[in-house]
Amino acid sequence: MSKIAIAQMEVRAGRPDLNAAKMLKFIDDAKLAGAKAIIFPYLAMSGHMVTKMTKIFSDDREKYIDDIINASQEITVVFSGKLRNVMVAQDGKLIGKNIDLGFFITINNLRFVLNKSRKITPSNAPLIYVNAVGIEDRGKTIYLHDGSSRAYNSRGELVFAAESFKEDLYFIDMEQIDSMPKIDEPVETEAAKIYKALHYGVKTFLEYIGMKKIVIGISGGIDSAVDAALYTKVLGPENVLLVNMPSVFNSATTRGLSEQLAKNLGCNYMVVPIQESVDHTVKQLESIPMTFLADGSNKQLEVSSFVRENVQARDRSARILATLAAVFGGGFTCNANKAETTVGYATMYGDSAGVLSALADLWKHQVYALAHYFNDEVYGHEVIPQGIIDIVPSAELSNAQNVDEGKGDPLKYPYHDYLFRAFVEENLSPEEILNFYSEGTLEEHIGCEHGLVKKYFANAEEFIADLERWWGLLNGIAVAKRIQAPPLIALTDHAFGSERPEAQNGVYYTRAYKVLKDTLLLNNKK
Repeated sequence: MSKIAIAQMEVRAGRPDLNAAKMLKFIDDAKLAGAKAIIFPYLAMSGHMVTKMTKIFSDDREKYIDDIINASQEITVVFSGKLRNVMVAQDGKLIGKNIDLGFFITINNLRFVLNKSRKITPSNAPLIYVNAVGIEDRGKTIYLHDGSSRAYNSRGELVFAAESFKEDLYFIDMEQIDSMPKIDEPVETEAAKIYKALHYGVKTFLEYIGMKKIVIGISGGIDSAVDAALYTKVLGPENVLLVNMPSVFNSATTRGLSEQLAKNLGCNYMVVPIQESVDHTVKQLESIPMTFLADGSNKQLEVSSFVRENVQARDRSARILATLAAVFGGGFTCNANKAETTVGYATMYGDSAGVLSALADLWKHQVYALAHYFNDEVYGHEVIPQGIIDIVPSAELSNAQNVDEGKGDPLKYPYHDYLFRAFVEENLSPEEILNFYSEGTLEEHIGCEHGLVKKYFANAEEFIADLERWWGLLNGIAVAKRIQAPPLIALTDHAFGSERPEAQNGVYYTRAYKVLKDTLLLNNKK
C-alpha cells in the first residue's frame, strides 16, 4: 500500500444523507488521485447526536453505510458508521477492522479546546490521526471540531499537519513517510486560535440554521465592538446592521465611538433613541393603580432607579433589536463575555437575550486581546477604535456609570476575571480563596497581577463583602439567567451549558470558611 487519503471531513450531525454524499465524493477523488486507501473521521456518517435516534433514522443510515461499502471497489475505506464502530471496506464488502494496513490509524471526532494539545503516543510504525471538522450543537452549547489531522512516522515524529477548521482531502505516500522531514507543531497566538474558532463556529452555526443577516446592538463598548468585527467578517458588511440605542445616560463619547466603529466596518447603521419609550413605560407603571381584588384597595407603584436600568436594557433588546431583526431578516446577538455570564451581570430578557452568544466563553482580557487581533491581523487597520479599547467598561444605565467621569461597571476586570475563572475553571471555593487571601498568596494562585488585592480592597471586610457578593450571584440569580441565556460557542472545557448542568440550589459556605471569616473580621476591628 502506497498512497493513502486523509479525509478531514466536515461532519453534519444527524444528516447521514449529506455526510454519505460527501464521503462518496471524497472516495471518487481519492481513486482518481491513485490512493489505495481512504480514512474518514469517527462518526463520519452521523456525527454526535443529541436527539434520540429513531428506528427510521437508524434504518436510513444503514442504507447509506451500504452505499459506502459498495463504493470500496479498488480502494480500502476506513470509516465509522455508528457509535463505537469502526468499519473497513474493500472490494464492495466489509473485511473487518483488524486488517493490517502497515500502519496504525486513530480516527476521532474530538472537540476543539483552546490551548489544549492532543498527545499522540509514539509507535514502531507510522500513525495516521484523522479528526472531524464541524460543530456539535448541544442546544445550550455549541462545541467545535477543528480537524487538525496528523501523520507521524515510525519514530513518532510529526511529518504532516492538516490546517485546523478546514475540510480537505490530503494524501500521504506511506512508502516515503519515514523519509519525510520532521515538522514542528503549528504555533499560533491564543488570539489567533480564538479568532479562527469563533469565525468557523459563527459561520457554520448560522449556515446550519439558515440565518444570513444579523443585528448587533453596539454601545461604544468592547464586547459589542468585537462582536461587530466578527460578524462583519463572517457575513459581510451588507448583511450586518449595527444599532446604537442611547438614553440620557449615554455619553457623546460612546455615541461617537459607535458611529466610528460602524463607519470603519462599513456596515448598515442606525441610531434609535430609547429615552421616550423608557419614560413612557415608567409613567404607565406609576400612573396605573394596582388593585388588591380581595378588598378593592388601590396602591401606586414606584419604579426604582435600579428597575429603570433594567427597563432600558429590556427596551433595547426585547423591543428594538428583536423587531429590527425581524424587519432586517435575521437574528440579533448576545454580546456577553464570560465574566458577565458567571455572575449574571446582565438583564434577563434584555442584554442576555439573542440568537447566539459568541463571546460567552471568553474572559474580558481575552476579548481585549481579540480586539487588538482584529485591528492588527484580521483587518490590518484600526476598525475597532482605540477609544473603545481605552474607555472604562460601563453599561451607562445611570449617572453612577458616567464614562466621561471614569465611572463604570462594578466588575474590576483585571481582578474579577481571574477570581471568577478560579470559581468556574479551577473549582476553587470561597474557603480556599479566603485562605489564600489570609496567607497573602491569592494573586499567585488565581493568576492576576500582583498588587491588585490591596489596590481594590482596603481591608478584610471589603474583600469578604466582594467575595460573597459575587459567589452569591454565581450560585443564585445568575443560574436562572444562564439557564435562559442563548446558546454559546464553547472554547474551553469549562463552558457554561450542556456539559455543566446547573440547578438553583442556592449559596453554600463551609464551616471552615465561616470560622476563618470571623477570625479575619475580628482581627480587622482590632
